Amino acid sequence: MLFTDVIRKKRDGAELSADEIQYFVAGLTDGSLPAEQVSALAMAIFLNSMSFTEAGFLTRAMAASGTMLDWSAEGLNGPVVDKHSTGGVGDKVSFMLASIAAACGCYVPMISGRGLGHTGGTLDKAGSIPGYNPTPDLATLKKVVKSVGCAIIGQTSDLAPADRRFYSIRDVTGTVESIPLITASILSKKIAAGLDALVMDVKVGTGAFMETLDDARALATSITKTAGAAGLKTHAIITDMNETLGLTAGNAVEIAESVEFLTNTHRETRLDQVVTALCAEMLITSGQETSVEVARGRVIEAIESGKAAEKFSRMVAALGGPTDFIEKYMDYLPAADIVMPVWPSEEGYLTAVNARAVGNAVIVLGGGRRTLTDELDLAVGFSAIAPVGVQVGKERPLAMVHASSEASAGAAVKIMREACTIGEAAPQKRSVIYDVITAN
Repeated sequence: MLFTDVIRKKRDGAELSADEIQYFVAGLTDGSLPAEQVSALAMAIFLNSMSFTEAGFLTRAMAASGTMLDWSAEGLNGPVVDKHSTGGVGDKVSFMLASIAAACGCYVPMISGRGLGHTGGTLDKAGSIPGYNPTPDLATLKKVVKSVGCAIIGQTSDLAPADRRFYSIRDVTGTVESIPLITASILSKKIAAGLDALVMDVKVGTGAFMETLDDARALATSITKTAGAAGLKTHAIITDMNETLGLTAGNAVEIAESVEFLTNTHRETRLDQVVTALCAEMLITSGQETSVEVARGRVIEAIESGKAAEKFSRMVAALGGPTDFIEKYMDYLPAADIVMPVWPSEEGYLTAVNARAVGNAVIVLGGGRRTLTDELDLAVGFSAIAPVGVQVGKERPLAMVHASSEASAGAAVKIMREACTIGEAAPQKRSVIYDVITAN
């Protein structure tokens, strides 16, 4: 088989066969295909797209390019299930979700990533916890998932290596924004993790990758149908990202909010709705429940009983963190030198927020990265962020900024103020859950 023929076929809009896609993935994995040929096919796919069948072939082939986790020998008494988010600002959902699902009898090997650009990364947030090892070997991952019920870690070199090389080439050739390639990249790692079921959190809005509801639905449909073609039962929930999710944006500040949520100290309304909906859908998709209302009740009971907080505490300890982290989290988390209010430029109702700008303000503070090699300041960010609809003014700031210097604090305050729109009347309430998409 000549790979130039494969490129020409997709260039001309034809559908690739399973053998052709397998040949491509094998060349990705062993490095025998040069980057220029890989990028040529990526551009052909970007321009002509792929069918769900093709994307399913690509997903399975990339998943099988490395280690495929098999949980059958572990004697688990529940389903192996995970959630994946397309990324947003203040999205600390993974920490609550893994713990709650584990408390409900699921096993959650959650393979997460680091942040790049305005979206924060789950692994960066976990890095705020002293001693926490986000990259254990696969034997340790299995041990922790079996004994605790959940583990939040990063992608290892064993899992879907073809995807890792393919993404690095796409990243520098203008072909990242392809729905079938985004889909295959996400799903290949999840299939390699040996899941029984997956729930996708597809975010839409100013702080999301997909800024329109139509685009979000297209991605959610692609993921659920491609996952079905690849043999992984997947549901997607489209959620709002037109403002920060929860009250914090940063790294350590988001871990603190996660602990307060799990200990039932404070559960911000929009964050609570997203967590409850996603976790209930995990129970539905994995076959634990058939009624959404019953599933939601189990989620709430897991939080209010303290079972979810216990799972989080045990996971942190099992991965090298403090054994008393949940009790003394503020003693362990890094704290910023400067904490000050972000006062609005005028009094009134907060009517809109550019969430992407808030994420960019975290980068200015040093809490987000522009390149993968950037070192982060895990203490900085925003807390007490005002939700859309509240009155702000002399008695209520837009947020509290956590900074390492007066200069970075001033720059972030300016961006936050400019990101916020203030009006004389409260805006109409906006739903945080837009739709549930299945492959049916």
